[in-house]
Amino acid sequence: MNEVIINGSELNVSQICLVAKANGGQVKVNISESSKEKLIKSKAYVNKVVENEAPVYGINTGFGALSDVHIKKEDLAALQVNLIRSHCTGVGQPFDKEVVRAIMLLRANCLASGFSGVNPEAVQLLTDFLNHDIHPIVPSKGSVGASGDLAPLSHIALALIGEGQVEFKGKQVRADFAIDQIGKKPITLGPKDGLALINGTAVMAALGSLAIERAERIMKLADVVAALTCDGVRGTIRAFDPRIQRLKPHPGQIDCATNLRNLLEGSKVMDSHMDCGKVQDPYSLRCVPQVHGACRQTLRHIKEVFGYELNAVTDNPLLFIEDDDVISGGNFHGEAIALAMDYLAMGVAEICNISERRVEKMMNPTFSELPAFLIKSSGLHSGLMIAHVTAAALTSENKYLCHPASVDSIPTSTDKEDHVSMGVTSGRKLLEVIDNAFDCIAIEVLCATQALEFQRPHKSSPALEEVYSIVRKHVPFIDADRAFHVDIENIVKLIKTDEIFKAVESHIGGLK
Repeated sequence: MNEVIINGSELNVSQICLVAKANGGQVKVNISESSKEKLIKSKAYVNKVVENEAPVYGINTGFGALSDVHIKKEDLAALQVNLIRSHCTGVGQPFDKEVVRAIMLLRANCLASGFSGVNPEAVQLLTDFLNHDIHPIVPSKGSVGASGDLAPLSHIALALIGEGQVEFKGKQVRADFAIDQIGKKPITLGPKDGLALINGTAVMAALGSLAIERAERIMKLADVVAALTCDGVRGTIRAFDPRIQRLKPHPGQIDCATNLRNLLEGSKVMDSHMDCGKVQDPYSLRCVPQVHGACRQTLRHIKEVFGYELNAVTDNPLLFIEDDDVISGGNFHGEAIALAMDYLAMGVAEICNISERRVEKMMNPTFSELPAFLIKSSGLHSGLMIAHVTAAALTSENKYLCHPASVDSIPTSTDKEDHVSMGVTSGRKLLEVIDNAFDCIAIEVLCATQALEFQRPHKSSPALEEVYSIVRKHVPFIDADRAFHVDIENIVKLIKTDEIFKAVESHIGGLK
């Protein structure tokens, strides 16, 4: 069994995705001993503030536009419960299990830093939920990405107090029932507890973390399939020459060109047309390093941004116990990660954009000199004509999904919260763009492996022939029309595994 220990300072994307995908206790999440001590101290400090009775935001005042309202000591517990109940206003389809698990892990990690003054039992119960596969039902819409992801996080907090619905053992049940089944009790909220549970960027950060892992796979797959297509249409490797890349040394471009050269090394298809008379390939082949490389840079940027965000303390107000101070600030604002997620969405969409153009080149016998739509008896058979149409539809859809959510802001809370990031919208759109990208890449794989059939008896490189053989285990040669959506689905399942990467890397070493 794997173990992830949270302490507020060392969580990374790989651990988040590991926990998000875990089932049935495959990964155990624990709180570090040092964090447990910090949690106890910070809660004691909150209790001290309460006893002093001086108004401190979030502890003994109202929230948002009601922050000037002082709350009596005897009402502080009710204040926190009312906060959670009233903020459960999410709508739309619930987030899937992986997203909810990532949210809970990130929220627990943030609280484990000890700057929030939350009840230690609340953090422990969050980890219990993860370790026993209790997943609150969290509607996906309703956060504006500032003052924390209030609505979605409130649905998780509601489950912690034993209210609301959760998924447990394959069924949707009341939260208190699931908690009882694992031998635990719902938490009782005290001063600051409710606000600490919901005021932060955990939902945005969860969406972005899952997106980073998936986008990294897409960037590498895009190089593999572009190399397959290059041989499928008898393109040239000349444009990937390292001397060209050195004159425009963007790191992503250099890495992509290196991948393409390594993938195509030893191709007999490449050797077969050295004297064909073609001067240069179209941009969708010739400029792959420049385009894929630029897309890789969007991934590089978001990884840098999330390197700061994942272990940031993002709620409000924050307790600085050593200084005997409580400060109200704005770390809950998601602008940094909202912008980064919008940027990555554009990078992934461009992978689809250039992929669709390469698919079109394979469909078009005027350029490819292959049978129209990659089918021998075209006319009687339509071949992959409409597979290309699907790629075009997905590519077009990505264009409107790439309208940046982060450039919008609607003031709320009687203009107290007058600028917001819309970061959850950025994250939701990003994951949708990524889903489309897997389908687009699968369609290019379907077409490129078919194109290679028409280059026989010449073979591609050893690495790409290995990829071809793996695909053929799932998708047979196309000699007549069939329901191609089955082939596309099978390839999507394949490329979401590591099978292709392992096969390629056994020949060329690691993909960059």
